[in-house]
Amino acid sequence: MITGELKQQVDKIWLAFHTGGIANSLSVIEQFTYLLFIRRLDEEQLKEEKKAALVGIPVKKVIFTEAQRELRWSSFKDKDPQQMFDLFTKPLVDGLSVFDHMKSVGEGVFAQYMQNATFIIATPRLLDQVVQLIDKINMDDRDTKGDLYEYMLSKTAEAGTNGQFRTPRHIIKLMVDMVEPKKDDVICDPAAGTAGFLVAAGEYFRDNHADWFHETAFREHFNKEMFNAIENDVMMVRIGAMNMQLHGIENPKLQKNDSLSSDEDVKNIREKYSLILANPPFTGSLDYEAVESSILNTVKSKKTELLFLGLMLRMLTKGGRCAVIVPDGVLFGGSNAHKQIRQEIIENHKLDAVISMPSGVFKPYAGVSTAILFFTKTETGGTKNVWFYDMKADGYTLDDKRYETPNVNDLPDILARYKNLDAEKDRKRTDSSFLVPKTEIVTNDYNLSINNYKETEYVETQYDAPTDIITAIEDLDKERLQALETLKAMLG
Repeated sequence: MITGELKQQVDKIWLAFHTGGIANSLSVIEQFTYLLFIRRLDEEQLKEEKKAALVGIPVKKVIFTEAQRELRWSSFKDKDPQQMFDLFTKPLVDGLSVFDHMKSVGEGVFAQYMQNATFIIATPRLLDQVVQLIDKINMDDRDTKGDLYEYMLSKTAEAGTNGQFRTPRHIIKLMVDMVEPKKDDVICDPAAGTAGFLVAAGEYFRDNHADWFHETAFREHFNKEMFNAIENDVMMVRIGAMNMQLHGIENPKLQKNDSLSSDEDVKNIREKYSLILANPPFTGSLDYEAVESSILNTVKSKKTELLFLGLMLRMLTKGGRCAVIVPDGVLFGGSNAHKQIRQEIIENHKLDAVISMPSGVFKPYAGVSTAILFFTKTETGGTKNVWFYDMKADGYTLDDKRYETPNVNDLPDILARYKNLDAEKDRKRTDSSFLVPKTEIVTNDYNLSINNYKETEYVETQYDAPTDIITAIEDLDKERLQALETLKAMLG
């Protein structure tokens, strides 16, 4: 949980960037990410130097040579602002600047996508101001580092910009808690954005299975194989990589690509992931020629929200699970493609649940109504009863303000009921959740809108007879006239 002090520190950094002329929220986060990475490089070197000094051997992992000492955070942070700025922008040490050095060293996916990074802090004063603010933050604790970055990312939504990259974190947590990631899962988000789903999955293990981290095999799997992401925006790849690393995922697999394309790196990804968590783009449209042919074999469509469902079925291993946010139109759309993908999931795999969410969940930057689909890839069917839940509240107001309302929140009820579906068998169609047999869904042309199955309970209201109402009005008129006569007499 982020503290008030840490929030204040981040708010000051955010304000410094904006008053310093960097107004785009993602640009702020990108520059902030670079500075965090530069600080982390120095901290890694310091750890290596302490290890070497302790056992009396040379440093094994050299990030900075002795000649490059001035490029280290611990060195330049105390310099005059102009000297510091020159070190960032001019190749003064071994033909490198601080920023050049950052792009040429480091390991893992973050370093891999640093080559085209651009330094846009324009003045010595702003650079010094931000460096001093970042230097004051305690970065020793993993939770603190993760909370810090998550809070910085949340400010994109507060700024009313780039909201398309921000799935509400409490909705992500609900989805992760419902699918209960397993010890050997290989998890993927094919439209990763800032990697919020993967971060939440990692936190699930730390919160619920901390003992597993004592096992070498699990740690290796967690840090190198478990977390996979595909994202077509290189800025998002960098931000997502930093987000995961600050949350203790050391070497995730991130790929800069369009998941739906026919690029060799993605079109051959088949039956590779046992769990997919995603909120893919809504309302996009692609030409058939731009889409990998095997996806079109599953769903013949140009709509990205339908194509991603076909993609996920291709990417999942047999027995793999998927939790995905879709626009409401996917549930009831009448086109051949809409019916085709719903029928594919229901008939050839196992549709587990449909949670309808209120339209305000994605405000202030989108008012679209959405739902969460949970399904399992079986290739042999298995859908018998589908669990529906009509979410009315998510713990926040559903207007643009999105104030927290802890006492009006369906999420705990959703999680508790999903984990005990046997108790849902006797629920009425007038309740917030209930089971619907597959046969009824097929009869309804595979329509998955909860309104097709939910019943509204009408309470009969008894009214007085019209003649009684007229008599009552006449009596009131008599009382009014009597009151007027009494008032006249008093004034007379």
